[in-house]
Amino acid sequence: MSAILSVRELEKTFGSVVAARAISLDVPAEQTVGIIGANGAGKTTFVNMITGHIHPSKGSIRFDDKDITGLPSRAITRLGISRSFQVAQIFPSLTVHENLCVAAAVGRGKDGILALALRPLRTREIVADVDAVIELFAISQYSDTPAAMLPQGARKLLDIAMAIGGSPRLLLLDEPTSGISVEEKFAIMDVVMSALRSRKITILFVEHDMQIVARFADRVLAFYDGTVIADGTPAIALADPQVQALISGANANPREGPAYA
Repeated sequence: MSAILSVRELEKTFGSVVAARAISLDVPAEQTVGIIGANGAGKTTFVNMITGHIHPSKGSIRFDDKDITGLPSRAITRLGISRSFQVAQIFPSLTVHENLCVAAAVGRGKDGILALALRPLRTREIVADVDAVIELFAISQYSDTPAAMLPQGARKLLDIAMAIGGSPRLLLLDEPTSGISVEEKFAIMDVVMSALRSRKITILFVEHDMQIVARFADRVLAFYDGTVIADGTPAIALADPQVQALISGANANPREGPAYA
């Protein structure tokens, strides 16, 4: 399977601090990759470089065989890379349907505040797409509910649903189970992964919960001190001695044990 994302010798420094170093990897299309590591390990720096929120100090990033190194985030989004954030990026006063219409209109448009202000938000095409996404993410009962009134699980689903408004081929999720109760986390992730995989979206998700990683990732990238210390299937990567010593705990059983912060 050909790589949709390729990075080579990626590095990011902030003065004398090295936040990412010597990262080289390929991600095949439609793979689901879990990214783990302690706070400050380089996970967010890596994601931010891929999405254009920060520029690499060295190295290269290719998406769909196009060099996107150093491009602004908006240009990268237009090429087909999107992301969601740990804290939901939604419009609280708008309904679920209205939020998704805005996301779809933005995803289809060009840069410019004026252009966005003049763009129709409820064309027949947009409404049809939004209705399909609402069904896909199992939030149809909240369609006319203001986002501010949503329960946390539905709010998270809305946030991720908005991230696919521009029909991305690669989606990066920042802690998709953050703020979700233990009782809800697997059900929410089942919906998210089913929805994204049905659209053949390649997924990279940052996650601290090893149970979620073990269950939903095809592959795990373990970060420590700005670099990747393990790369493999969940069974292999989570059993790696360095991963257990530095990230998950020496006696961790991700399928049965608690979540790890």
